[in-house]
Amino acid sequence: MQQLNALLNSNSELRPLLSKAQTLSQLQQQFNNVAPAYIAEVSQVTGLLYGLLRISIANNTVAAKLRQLAPELTIALKNNGCEVSGIQVKVQVAYAPPVAQHTPRVLSSKARQALNTLSETLEDSILKQSLQRMAKQKR
Repeated sequence: MQQLNALLNSNSELRPLLSKAQTLSQLQQQFNNVAPAYIAEVSQVTGLLYGLLRISIANNTVAAKLRQLAPELTIALKNNGCEVSGIQVKVQVAYAPPVAQHTPRVLSSKARQALNTLSETLEDSILKQSLQRMAKQKR
């Protein structure tokens, strides 16, 4: 981490990015210290603009609760030295990547024949019925 900080500090174009990231990290930590744990866990500080602390939450119910607690949290943040005049809450639904479709495995004709042969050697049972069903499946 120190190497990354040194790299970002050494480049004049990247230095503002490091400063912004550090500021957001400090604001997030201060918010986490004053907010209830169930809110802090699902909240992300996205900025501080004109005294308004901007927070994104993926859950509308928790966002409503945060809006109710905003005046109290603003006072607590001020008492901890954060120059905040209010809290702005934005519901930001998290993007869930599409779930990969599971393609069923296909038994070869040789495998189906082997299952069928095995099932013929067994007495009537659930196992025998299951093996016969598997041997009949084409896909």
